[in-house]
Amino acid sequence: MSQQGYVATPPYSQSQTGMGLSPPHYGHYGDPSPAGAPPGMMKPAVPSGAAPGGVLPQGPPPPGPHQLGQNGAHAQGYLPQRFPGPPPASSAAPAYAQYAPAAPAAYPSPSAASPVSQLGTQLQAMHVSGGSGMAPPSQGPPQSPQPSILQPGSQVLPPPPTALNGPGTALLPPPGPRPGGLPGPAPPSAQLQPPPLPGQTLGSGYAPQQANYGPQMPGPQLAYPGGFPAGPAQMAGPPAPQRKLDPDAVPSPIQVIENDRATRGGQVYVTSTRGQVPPLVTTDYMVQDQGNASPRYIRCTTYCFPSTSDMAKQAQVPLAAVITPFATVPPNEAPLYLVNHGEAGPVRCNRCKAYMCPYMQFTEGGRRYQCGFCNCVNDVPPFYFQHLDHVGRRLDHCEKPELSLGSYEYVATLDYCRKNKPPSPPAFIFMIDVSYSNIQSGLVKLICEELKTVLERLPKDEQEDTSAVRVGFVTYNKVLHFFNVKSSLAQPQMMVVTDVSEVFVPLLDGFLVSYQESQAVIHNLLDQIPEMFADSSENETVFAPVVQAGMEALKAAECPGKLFIFHSALPTAEAPGKLKNRDDKKLINTDKEKTLFQPQSSVYEALARDCVAHGCCVALFLFPSQYVDVASLGLVPQLTGGTLYKYSKFQVHLDSQQFLSDLRNDIEKKIGFDAIMRVRTSTGFRATDFFGGIYMNNTTDVEMAAIDCDKAVTVEFKHDDKLGEDSGALIQCAVLYTTVGGQRRLRIHNLALNCSSQLADLYKSCETDALVNFFAKSAFRAVLQQPVRLVREILLNQTAHMLACYRKNCASPSAASQLILPDSMKVLPVYMNSLLKSCVLLSRPDAPLDERAFQRQLVMTMGVADSQLFFYPQLLPIHTMDVKSTVMPAAVRCSESRLSEDGVFLLANGLSMFLWLGAGSPPELVQAIFNVPSLAHIGTHMTALPEVGSPHSRTLRIITGLLQHKRPYTMRLTVVKQREQPEVAFRQLLVEDKGLDGGSSYVDFLCCVHKAVCQLLN
Repeated sequence: MSQQGYVATPPYSQSQTGMGLSPPHYGHYGDPSPAGAPPGMMKPAVPSGAAPGGVLPQGPPPPGPHQLGQNGAHAQGYLPQRFPGPPPASSAAPAYAQYAPAAPAAYPSPSAASPVSQLGTQLQAMHVSGGSGMAPPSQGPPQSPQPSILQPGSQVLPPPPTALNGPGTALLPPPGPRPGGLPGPAPPSAQLQPPPLPGQTLGSGYAPQQANYGPQMPGPQLAYPGGFPAGPAQMAGPPAPQRKLDPDAVPSPIQVIENDRATRGGQVYVTSTRGQVPPLVTTDYMVQDQGNASPRYIRCTTYCFPSTSDMAKQAQVPLAAVITPFATVPPNEAPLYLVNHGEAGPVRCNRCKAYMCPYMQFTEGGRRYQCGFCNCVNDVPPFYFQHLDHVGRRLDHCEKPELSLGSYEYVATLDYCRKNKPPSPPAFIFMIDVSYSNIQSGLVKLICEELKTVLERLPKDEQEDTSAVRVGFVTYNKVLHFFNVKSSLAQPQMMVVTDVSEVFVPLLDGFLVSYQESQAVIHNLLDQIPEMFADSSENETVFAPVVQAGMEALKAAECPGKLFIFHSALPTAEAPGKLKNRDDKKLINTDKEKTLFQPQSSVYEALARDCVAHGCCVALFLFPSQYVDVASLGLVPQLTGGTLYKYSKFQVHLDSQQFLSDLRNDIEKKIGFDAIMRVRTSTGFRATDFFGGIYMNNTTDVEMAAIDCDKAVTVEFKHDDKLGEDSGALIQCAVLYTTVGGQRRLRIHNLALNCSSQLADLYKSCETDALVNFFAKSAFRAVLQQPVRLVREILLNQTAHMLACYRKNCASPSAASQLILPDSMKVLPVYMNSLLKSCVLLSRPDAPLDERAFQRQLVMTMGVADSQLFFYPQLLPIHTMDVKSTVMPAAVRCSESRLSEDGVFLLANGLSMFLWLGAGSPPELVQAIFNVPSLAHIGTHMTALPEVGSPHSRTLRIITGLLQHKRPYTMRLTVVKQREQPEVAFRQLLVEDKGLDGGSSYVDFLCCVHKAVCQLLN
């Protein structure tokens, strides 16, 4: 029996209307593919070396708008527009009736059934069996059990004709040849088996994944309740009886995470092997750099690229890397080595300008070297010469970081500096909104008191005793107040700028100062500010002039820097960047919904562009009590490499700890200023698209006013030639930046990937967490230009295409009713469904527009670990924790079925933390955690756990600390009791369940994907 990956077997008896996929929208890998096979024939998989024909229908991408400034210009002639414009009008019935502008009822009546729920009654059973883990080569081909094909139960008739589903006919055209090479359905006798992979006998199917994802999961029967996505009722009459679903029968993210921890946790991951798949981001491991960058710096969607562009188009698996150049490394791993070649500077290839790295091949006794990226032969500079040993390796190979390590840094020469002058150390400018509401709420006083503490902890270079960062202070409402805090002054001096239309800096000397030298004057100022504006009744504020003033101050001082802006209201005062309230729920579920994610005014994009040009990063702390237009204000921090923090309905006595923790972390975190990133690749492919908190003035240079340890840039690659299996695919990421001490440096990360002409190798090297990061960023950028409905359809289509290609080319022939998932992608559907249910892509009338814009901007800069937790939150049973240990209790799946009335559960997604208390929570546990006798005595307004002193309290506080560790945002704790109103927000994060506002359950989504895969294969 062959190895297949995950197999799920729902016996479909007939096609269902209302469940068809709309004609696939392409534009990502959208080149025309070769002519299709004759009707009734499945195309065989392409033998090694041959160009594979297009398995899936392709179409040329419509030209996308030039998105200068959102995430950069695209290469001329190459518009990698994953989400194209709306398709041409078609007479076919709409496949997605549920995307009609009318919002569906949040809770459908029991008698109503969505298209998939009707289909679900046919699916009396779905058998799920798993591909086994990695087997040693000496054991021969691994065996997997014969999947059970269960007999169909009761049948369901097609739904009656409605205005939504038409006269009851199938949505897809009748079987026959299709454009792009997708053949019609093949009779059983015509099913062709793919050619064998190397080392396999005919019919051996898909080779095992080279990472143990655990034992197979036994397959109990399960039926499909509910539907995907939620839509209006399409069938009258009582529903057919359904069998009870056993959720353990579908692939579990928790099981995958635990299996990876069991097999790879606590081990040393050595990076010497090209193209190896690293441990998951949820596994605790140690990295030993031996020539390739640590996965903490670079993770890929697949570690084996297809050899040809035709294979890439066929598989539809995005080829991308998620790069976190300043990622934090644990204390037990070596920091990056710093290489200093003096005035000569780094050794680089003369042609492609790649930096010296382990992929350069030395020849002619060490006098020349061949570049691993462009194959150019270069002379070795005399100062860099060294003899070679008997295997052609330099004698000093192990002594030079750039020859033996995947990641290292260079000291940059003056050629890499602005105006060929050494850079000045950066400055931090604190800009406080002193409007009436902020003074009255106590926020201004809180900020001023905290600044006295955090200024003691300004960042500094490793070898420095004190921080070289200078600081300045501005307050504002309708006008701006600059403060002179020169150390020689007895009292700070205030200068007011009333002309906000053309803002200027009224003083230079005394505005940016050393904190150590001016500490007394600064503390005096921070004490005075709350009293100075105590009688102010001004409630109107400006925003764009504030950013402009900070940038002009840094520009005048000729240094990079960061603005810390504390703002609370919509800027309605007369000034550039004035905004109006556009919180219009009527636009939701219409084609104009995308405008809600776009900035109101072009002022903000132009301002961000100027900030990047002058190395001015913006961190924005928002304290809104109502709509503030995050889509406009948040654009500045996003494009300048800063961070946006949002504290809705902020109350000083409840929320101050969350804000103060965020402020401390932001000031202290590892950061580089005035940065430019370039990603170079070996011949045959190149970087074509970039996603993140970045600005691009051209097609290759990623510009960032600053980049810190939490920011990731996702880079997509495309073929421009064939890749060789022997040479592999090489990636070099170089970041030129200024340290907090004012030194110009180059940070280099190198990674070598495998290449293969077998699609099975591509699939078994995939990393689901990186794929989800890529899909989320590409979708969240697309909502700026495309209707949300269309973006959702494209995500579903691409998921189906990846699985259909695997099914056709890598799995051995099996019944059409089986859903087969690659072992490396077996939990991709649960993550994709969670992405589709996110408040950005699922238009919910109750979701504030600011919150949707906020989450969209957050995800655009997330690394893989953060996006993994965001789309699949961690749910821990606290009532089972061992109080004698600090080990976290084993996580459970994100589903209501895992909760128990007598349990206490902690849920975290990186933004929020919930402590859920079952109605029957044990009084002794309640007493131990909250120091109150019963559930009724617990106040749900608390945002921090009380310090009780009991073992349970101490252990729970340790667990929340571990969950918070290394997360970019301080998670606000919310205590919720079962069956009380605040529980709604908690249940939204149980991502395996049907959404409260219409998102599908995990099982329903599997059913929908399976249906789409079957349509593509038929």
